[in-house]
Amino acid sequence: MNSEPQSIADYREAARKHLPRFVFDFIDGGSGSENTLQENREALDRIRLLGSAPANVSECSQAVRLFGHEYKMPVIIGPTGLAGAAWPRGDLDLARAAAAQAIPFVMSSAATVRMEDVAAAGAGSKWFQLYVFKDREVSKRLALKAHDLGFTALEVTVDNAIPGRRLRDARNGFSLPFRWTPGKLASLLAHPSWTLQMARNGAPGLEVMAAELGLEPTETIAELMQSLLDPSVEWETIKWLRDLWKGPLIVKGMLDPGQVKHALKIGIDGLVISNHGGRQLDGAIASIDILPEFRKAAGEDLTLFIDSGFRTGSDIARALALGADAVQVGRATLYALASGGERSVRNALAVLKEELKVVQILMGARTVADLNPAMLRRHAPPAQMLAPVAGGPAPEAHAVLSLVTGGAPNPAP
Repeated sequence: MNSEPQSIADYREAARKHLPRFVFDFIDGGSGSENTLQENREALDRIRLLGSAPANVSECSQAVRLFGHEYKMPVIIGPTGLAGAAWPRGDLDLARAAAAQAIPFVMSSAATVRMEDVAAAGAGSKWFQLYVFKDREVSKRLALKAHDLGFTALEVTVDNAIPGRRLRDARNGFSLPFRWTPGKLASLLAHPSWTLQMARNGAPGLEVMAAELGLEPTETIAELMQSLLDPSVEWETIKWLRDLWKGPLIVKGMLDPGQVKHALKIGIDGLVISNHGGRQLDGAIASIDILPEFRKAAGEDLTLFIDSGFRTGSDIARALALGADAVQVGRATLYALASGGERSVRNALAVLKEELKVVQILMGARTVADLNPAMLRRHAPPAQMLAPVAGGPAPEAHAVLSLVTGGAPNPAP
């Protein structure tokens, strides 16, 4: 019997068992009432896939080309802060696993290891995620350092003018450095494996930020980030970074397609359509639901990435069919990291690749570029019916599905 988890859902359950409650909730939770956290999954589940047969799918490739480099699949390990809370020096395990699977890894500014350590962790493609700090010189130094260390793309996060209200963290008293309350100590005793790991390796800290800024203890992570990050970021700020950074520049945290024109004007290379995994604006639209409008606004002039809620190969196929060039995953690989370090992250990525391959074959798509909106239908309440995806003719009415357009379905007759 194979005891290795067989899905990201399995890895989530393994992480829940391994981690103390306050750490699992930090990874798993969202902001506010967690409406957007839930909606991210529900929006993906509403989109149905059309199997297409017969089709010659004797050869099937998941390869994708991004910024002139070919990768084995359209998946990127996105930036996830404080990965070392899931597994000691976890950022390094994520980087090595990404390199082993020939996909990019995006190092977070909130990483728990030094930039030099990640740069030396294997020969894979590494990008760097940058916050704009109140002290702009810190952001400048980090960008230049990333370039000098061989990070090939810069991904600047813009949806954090103020931290979302993460109630699980507030209730659990999640802070840096960790503060040991009776409740936390009881959770440590119930999770001896994690506790021993941390005893041997030390509690994680925000090494990149600490090296540049020095960090004062705060009651919550949200308070810490609010004290450091600049809420005045606008497109002039991004233009400053565009002039500074000569490689691919990506803007992360986009939900408004009306902003695309500004990105095109200043020469941005890519956007990450993201609601921060439901961790910022509670009630925000699901990333997958707004994706078609971004592709329409950008045409083929921007590389589009997406995150927030992706757990399966079929989720990835949905995004590719709707116009994404690749999907960034965050919690998916953190769950795997918490379950068994680099080995488990490698396996989780292999699971996603195999799931995507199966979906492609059954949908009749020999390459990921063959996936398109006509292969999708949106599940709707029984009172609604089929409507065209992209201006095509509507199929005969069935009371539960509509073609995926980003617009409202036609009313039932």
